[in-house]
Amino acid sequence: MDLNIDEKRYRAHLKRLEQYRPLDDDFMRELFRDNIPLSEMVLRIITGISDLKITSQETQFDMKRLLGTRSICLDVFATDSEGRLYNLEIQRSDKGAPAKRARYHSSAMDIEFLNSGDDFEKLPITYVIFITENDIRGEGRAVYHFEMRDSETGEPLDDGTHIIYVNAAYDKPDDTSDIAKLMHDFRCSKANEMSFDLMAERTKYFKETNEGVRFMCRINEEMCNEARMEGIIEGEKGKSIKIAQQLLSMGVGTIEDIVKATELSVDEVRSLAKKIKSE
Repeated sequence: MDLNIDEKRYRAHLKRLEQYRPLDDDFMRELFRDNIPLSEMVLRIITGISDLKITSQETQFDMKRLLGTRSICLDVFATDSEGRLYNLEIQRSDKGAPAKRARYHSSAMDIEFLNSGDDFEKLPITYVIFITENDIRGEGRAVYHFEMRDSETGEPLDDGTHIIYVNAAYDKPDDTSDIAKLMHDFRCSKANEMSFDLMAERTKYFKETNEGVRFMCRINEEMCNEARMEGIIEGEKGKSIKIAQQLLSMGVGTIEDIVKATELSVDEVRSLAKKIKSE
């Protein structure tokens, strides 16, 4: 073990790793990272495009053109040989996958890949795919595929946008389809119980080889350290806010004095002052 952590923390990481499933986004990102064959297989099954050929893929893909708007980081972003774009997201919380979030992801992909002056016809066909732990659509289906259509005739608009919800809770014993097997694998924590070799082999690497286990433990340790630092920073900021509130309530010092004393921003101190004045 070359992680520079004590035995107790190491064992905790091992226990966490043992419970990981592809449905856990931290683990999912590592399964798919630099793994085009796995992405290609999963996307073929979900979209039904049997000849889909992935040419590039990236995990944790940051949209660069969303300056001044709400930023998003895509779990898995892929492009196929026909120029179609795919965003694959894991959402365990029902609240994390509302229809308007899918719409925003779809819009963000449009903005990212249409250059200034380009004709709108150059907009690529896009697929935003949410794999959810529960059946958030509530109809008992494995896949819910949405496109824009005429509300009276059902005729498709053909704008090239697709939003797909995949129900990872789908578990019908008599269904032997690939999508049913895939959802089983996403819920599964053991490589030897998975249906698809590509998923099983990658899971086995991270859970049963020395190199893979050390890598995942290192990732877990980094995430723990990051969370710990965020907690410290939030805690320190909370103390600064409390001090600023006390100084403002007592009328001690100017806004600039309190900024220097607490390291809060001018806007933050002014906002606190306004709040105290209105109370």
